[in-house]
Order: sequence, then C-alpha cells, then structure tokens
Amino acid sequence: MGKYNLTALQVRKTAIDSIAAGNKGDLPRWVNVVGDIPPAQILVRERPQQHPLVRQRMKTIPGNPTPQPVFQVQTKRVKPKKASRMFLPVEIKYEEDELRKKFFRDHPWELARPRILVESSGKDFERYNWSRMQQPGKKLDGESVVQRQLWLLNNIPDMTKSRAYDIARREFYRLRLQEDIERRVAVEEAEATGAVFGPSRLEIGMELENQQFEAWKSWAKTEAQIVDQASTSEDGPENQSLP
Repeated sequence: MGKYNLTALQVRKTAIDSIAAGNKGDLPRWVNVVGDIPPAQILVRERPQQHPLVRQRMKTIPGNPTPQPVFQVQTKRVKPKKASRMFLPVEIKYEEDELRKKFFRDHPWELARPRILVESSGKDFERYNWSRMQQPGKKLDGESVVQRQLWLLNNIPDMTKSRAYDIARREFYRLRLQEDIERRVAVEEAEATGAVFGPSRLEIGMELENQQFEAWKSWAKTEAQIVDQASTSEDGPENQSLP
C-alpha cells in the first residue's frame, strides 16, 4: 500500500492468530469488541465543511408594507491551504466578531476596564433584552454596544451598520456619563460626611512616572559626565589649543 501502514487495522487478526499458534495467555477482552465495532476502513479524509456567515436583516419589500426578515448568506472564497493545514478545523465566524473588532479598535481603553466573565448558570444571555442598552444584572461595557448594534440590525427595517453603530454609541456614551456623574456625587456625599479617600489611580500613576523620570535624569547626568571625562582624557593637554 505504499506509504499507508495498515498494521493497526489487523491487530485483531494478529491477536487471534497468536492464540491459535499456541502462545500462552488468554484472548484479550477487546477482541470481540473490535470484531463488533471494527475501525474505519476509509483512508481518504474529506475537507472540513465550510461555515457560511449568515446575517439577518429587516427589509421593506416593494408591494408589502410590512417589513420582512431577510437572511443573507455570505460565502467566502476558500483559499488554498498548505497540506499540513488542510484538515484543521474551520474557523467559525459570527457577525458579532466584526462589530466587536470595530468597537474595540475605536475604543481601546475599554479593554482595560475589569470585566466579570463568571456566569451563574451559563444562560444569563436568555434574560437580556437588547431592545435597550442597559440590562439588569450586567455591567455596561463594550459587549453591550455590540449586542445592541446587532439587535438594531436584526430588528429595525432598512438599518445600516454605520447608523446602528452611531445609535449604540450614543446610548453607551449617555449611560457612561450618567455613571460618572453618579460616582462623583457619591464621592462628594461621602466626603461631606467625613470620609477620606486616598490618591486616585491617575495620581498614583503620575507619581510613579515622576519617580522614573527623576531616576532617568540622575542616570543621564552621570552618563554625560562620564562621556565628558572620556573625551577630555583622549584629547590630552598637549592636544588642547592654546588660548
């Protein structure tokens, strides 16, 4: 069979022949199981199935006043792969991936905010209704914008991606501003009743940056003195020009 090694397919026959030839030992228990469920005999593998990207849109069809959901299937041209990567699992893509990439590319600092990834039942999404931005029990973050934009694309007739993105961002900015105002008011109320807060994260970061700058300035001054002394010693008194 050339490069194909079929030794593994004949392991049951080899075990039975070994016992029939008079070798000591009992017949292995897996012999009957392999006989009932033999290994696959197909030596040619098929390429993994390609997963198309399905999008749902609400379209106004001429002659019908009621908008109808329309499913768009986007099929991409399959690029040729190397032989070593031909049978790897196909990457599954969703429409949210593209929306999520655009949002976090425009708002990279949202990735620095802490997020809660632990769910109580794994089905928390079933309680969410993305007809509004803010959800009970879920912290406002970039994923809220992505899901809100996707809901607008799937349920609002003739909605474009850029318009849905603008609507979702506007709602997100308004809620984030409301959170900042509530936080400042809470701090002022706490300070009015005698609470004392330490330095903020911004102040701590500026202090660390100043310490590093002072350390660098001291190092640079020392290095400059060493360079000046080296250049003076190389010139020598005999090479110095007379006044």
